[in-house]
Amino acid sequence: MDRSSPTPNPVTAAELYVGALSGTSVDGIDVALVRFDPQPTLVASHSLAFPAALRSELLALCVPGENEIDRLGRADVALGQLFAQAVNELLAQVGVAPRAVRAIGSHGQTIRHRPGFAPAFTLQIGDPNVIAAATGIPVVADFRRKDVALGGQGAPLVPAFHAAMFRDARSDRIVVNIGGIANLTVLPAAPTAPVLGFDTGPGNTLLDAWSRRVLQAPMDRDGALAARGRVVPTLLRALLAEPYFAQAAPKSTGPEQFSLAWLDRHLGALTTPSSDADVQATLLSLTAETIAAAIESLPQLTRPDVFICGGGARNPVLLQALRARLPGNRVDTTEALGVSANWVEALAFAWLARQRCHALPGNAPAVTGARCLAVLGGLFLPE
Repeated sequence: MDRSSPTPNPVTAAELYVGALSGTSVDGIDVALVRFDPQPTLVASHSLAFPAALRSELLALCVPGENEIDRLGRADVALGQLFAQAVNELLAQVGVAPRAVRAIGSHGQTIRHRPGFAPAFTLQIGDPNVIAAATGIPVVADFRRKDVALGGQGAPLVPAFHAAMFRDARSDRIVVNIGGIANLTVLPAAPTAPVLGFDTGPGNTLLDAWSRRVLQAPMDRDGALAARGRVVPTLLRALLAEPYFAQAAPKSTGPEQFSLAWLDRHLGALTTPSSDADVQATLLSLTAETIAAAIESLPQLTRPDVFICGGGARNPVLLQALRARLPGNRVDTTEALGVSANWVEALAFAWLARQRCHALPGNAPAVTGARCLAVLGGLFLPE
């Protein structure tokens, strides 16, 4: 049974874990080999792009469609095989034997996240049994559903790791992870103040979806298309009127809510057509505005430093928009804290795997709304 205040023995021995995930941007698999001694250190990292057919199927499975159960079953196994391939390639590159790795923390691919349904549910695929069998390494997976079972949102899960990694008694900090969906973590300097966090709304999901439609490219690299456009004020106001943005935390969302269909409804209401670049500029402004507004809504913080990670940290136009929108705050990437912005989430799932292996909690109830701390994830053995 989970306890609200577990007191296990401290863990001191150095251990190796792998963190593995494919995020809401659905662009590929990131894997990171992490040494805990006891603080995490990134040893090596590797990325593996999705085959085009699997990526298309994963995107299609994120919205209701025909014959979903058969399609989901096939994608679950295929994705598990690809996760295992990514892990095996990583270990081969650095000459680390599978037996040296305590466990793989696999987030999998979220294909439906419905915290507002009755009953609430969340679903990630990428069969951990397949990963364990193909790597010979124990796998910790299915991190989100315990938190949902305890009345929480099941997301975001990274704030507990952000607190362990980035909290500092000298200054208030906010860590913003801009993946497909953007989420933030509030790390007050005061040691007794609670860690807070929530999904702010779309990060890259609409930017990437629009790029796929108009550029036939998986992303707007370096924000080039957005930089050529101008924000459409009427469209931006309509998008910002989405009730989710005014909803109180705890809250979480996904690309099934902020989809091209959602965007198309707003585009159809425009009286004057907009160029592709103007739409992209408006979507980028939506991401920046909702993140900034969420930060400004936070209580009792003194000009917090803001650190960006995730795919959005590689978009200079988005970073420029955030700095312009938050002129009183330092806005930087987690590189300034000594952690690659590309690998924070993979580190987080290695950390969550370690928490599970040592019966330590992985959630932050003040963030998700769960009624207590909980040990997250199931353990899947290779044999």
